[in-house]
Amino acid sequence: MANQDPIKVGVLFSNTGTTSAVERSQLAGTLFAIEEINAAGGIDGREIQPVHRDPHCNPREFRILAEELVQQEKVNVIFGCYMSSTRKAVIPVVEKWQRLLMYPTLYEGFEFSRNVIYTGAAPNQNSSLLAAYMTRHFGARVYLVGSDYIYPYESNRIMSDFILERPGGSKLAERYVGLNASAQEFRKIAEDIRDKQPDFVFSTVVGSGTQLLYRAYAEAGIDPSSCPIASLTTSEAEVAEMGAELAAGHITAAPYFQSLDSPVNRDVLMRFRDRFGYETPPNMCWEAAYFQVFLFARAMAQSGSDEIDQLLPHLLGSEFEAPQGKVRVDESNHHTRLYPRIGRVDSRGQFEIIAESTRGVDADPYLVHHEVDDSSDYGSLLGEIIG
Repeated sequence: MANQDPIKVGVLFSNTGTTSAVERSQLAGTLFAIEEINAAGGIDGREIQPVHRDPHCNPREFRILAEELVQQEKVNVIFGCYMSSTRKAVIPVVEKWQRLLMYPTLYEGFEFSRNVIYTGAAPNQNSSLLAAYMTRHFGARVYLVGSDYIYPYESNRIMSDFILERPGGSKLAERYVGLNASAQEFRKIAEDIRDKQPDFVFSTVVGSGTQLLYRAYAEAGIDPSSCPIASLTTSEAEVAEMGAELAAGHITAAPYFQSLDSPVNRDVLMRFRDRFGYETPPNMCWEAAYFQVFLFARAMAQSGSDEIDQLLPHLLGSEFEAPQGKVRVDESNHHTRLYPRIGRVDSRGQFEIIAESTRGVDADPYLVHHEVDDSSDYGSLLGEIIG
């Protein structure tokens, strides 16, 4: 008789804490995908059963709860983590117990674990393209500001490299704020930006600090049409928190925006809103959280098991028609082929897509192909994107 037992999976996203707005969207994307798969018959008739824990955006809690999911709940696969500090807290757990983490968030690259599938953007799928676009359209004098943890430090290092390679490129300042920084701290930074007059600001501020930065920017009277904030981390979730009036005119690089006009995206959004309403704003992290569940489900249907040794051969190289386009998991580095896009916030709080790739871009997490000259294949792709 076929096994009809439910398949337990761990879900580690925060409902509370500084980055909970985007993590709640990742949770909604994960649960939405699980519901759709279960409604279609599950995995060979077996229901996926999510076991959710709220780590409160605390890396230590992520590690403790990951251990609990593995040891007490006996899960083999965990969907979770937003901040890189939380991913790095969970990796030792999944490596120790030979479990799998599916990580749906952009990150700083320069990492590989056999026990992780990375479905968010690597630096060559957002940072390099954002640098090329901003320097071409605004200039190469940049002011960098980020939250005080590993992802902003590493992303600013990478962005600095890209900027300094450009003619006239210079870094005017590099500032960091705590995850719970006050409005006054952001006002001081905005005043410094106004005084230094960069061509653009590169922000890797995350969580609740995002709206404080954009509010301070507006209060300082800086015009985003001439000096925008260019970000990797400001998505529709953060825009919804701060309001369109503060976000309008600013720019984000991401593989997915909910404004993407494609049949697959329109259909997924319609089903999601029918089920969850309009409270959760779909965004790049929501979309990755959604499609990675389908990648897992298809791989398990083929392997017949959710144990990593049986699952990986079917997960690696697998494809799925996601809202952003057809994604593919690379066999060699466990990262995902994505579609780089650049969006500018409009008066409705949506992203107008102002540049996009016509084809998927494979992740290059170690930036082996760092050059961006027009004679290279990579340079040719940049030209194709930013035209």
